[in-house]
Amino acid sequence: MTDSTAYVPPEVWTWNKASGGRFANINRPIAGPTHDKALPVGKHPLQLYSLATPNGVKVTVMLEELLALGHAGAEYDAWLIRIGEGEQFSSGFVAANPNSKIPALMDHSGPKPIRVFESGAILMYLAEKFGAFLPTEPEARAACLSWLFWQMGSAPYLGGGFGHFYAYAPLKIEYAIDRFAMEVKRQLDVLDRHLADSEYLAGAEYSIADIAVWPWYGALAKGLLYEAGKFLSVQDYKHVQRWTEQIAARPAVKRGRMVNRISGVPASQLHERHDASDFDTRTQDKIGAT
Repeated sequence: MTDSTAYVPPEVWTWNKASGGRFANINRPIAGPTHDKALPVGKHPLQLYSLATPNGVKVTVMLEELLALGHAGAEYDAWLIRIGEGEQFSSGFVAANPNSKIPALMDHSGPKPIRVFESGAILMYLAEKFGAFLPTEPEARAACLSWLFWQMGSAPYLGGGFGHFYAYAPLKIEYAIDRFAMEVKRQLDVLDRHLADSEYLAGAEYSIADIAVWPWYGALAKGLLYEAGKFLSVQDYKHVQRWTEQIAARPAVKRGRMVNRISGVPASQLHERHDASDFDTRTQDKIGAT
């Protein structure tokens, strides 16, 4: 039966009303800054401007993992960008990332600052800069990069698709939720089948593929994204659960999850990070999967 109230798109779309939903106050169809504000710069060569969304967590976990390996050059300042307040539209942030999305990284270690944006690009940049978490053997490298780009291509269906319509949209639209729930469950099945025969995504070694995929699909598997664990029956993906728990237990992952975090229990949050001593070691055992 046809719904007579169904939306009929106009011949030419125009921006004449707020989009509604949780992020309506920052959504707009144009790029560029909305206000002038320079980004702060700390004492380390690596300056990160971010928030502890899954994409932001990728980079802070990577940096903490590099430091855990002894790469002193990976010391960094992590500055909080409150995207709900539109701080990603400052002139300074737009200069670091013209796409106005977190995370953005500025590397001041050379004669001229280098900007890197898009979380996957930042992971590759850091892996190549420090020679870590990116296999050099051709087959393993191909697997690592394939899964890295799988995440970059798949997560929009999880976040902007399922997450938006299930958790944030002002109206619950059955078609949209069903469409993206089906796709997210298919993605979980892709991961589960692969991880049945592989300890990590690129084989026996932990890599930037795991660091990229885990903040999205690991959090989903633990019911931490969109409060959708029961809805998606995430407990059924046993191999994803094993992999998720294995990575969550890593000390560098626990630290990385804290950085630029502004939600959850206070012990799980470190709004800005400028030195390893910023972590209160007394809270580490309290972090867990909060």
